[in-house]
Amino acid sequence: MTAIITKPDDQLRPKAVGTKVTPKEIKEIEALIEAGVYLSVSDFIRESVRDKLKAIKIIKIRDVDYDTAKKEVLGYYRSYSEAYDYEVADDLELDYELVCKITDELEDEGRLETI
Repeated sequence: MTAIITKPDDQLRPKAVGTKVTPKEIKEIEALIEAGVYLSVSDFIRESVRDKLKAIKIIKIRDVDYDTAKKEVLGYYRSYSEAYDYEVADDLELDYELVCKITDELEDEGRLETI
């Protein structure tokens, strides 16, 4: 039997990051640890980072011409029947104000109905 030793990818390894917190913050974190909410200061910080990353969403906006965007918005509403403007903008990666303008125009044309 032959064993192959592979070198772990550096991008997959956890990285240590240094930071400073106030004495008051440390006391509050230590109180949570004593209460059994977290295992350690590191556990608290890792969980806090994960929570913050879940809460923040970066929205990408594609640069498309008006007619293409209008077709995509109409197609979106045909597929989903009901949606808020911000959902359409997020899902299609279009500027929110552009989607609102297109939605208003589609309503004026009678091709879309507001509920």
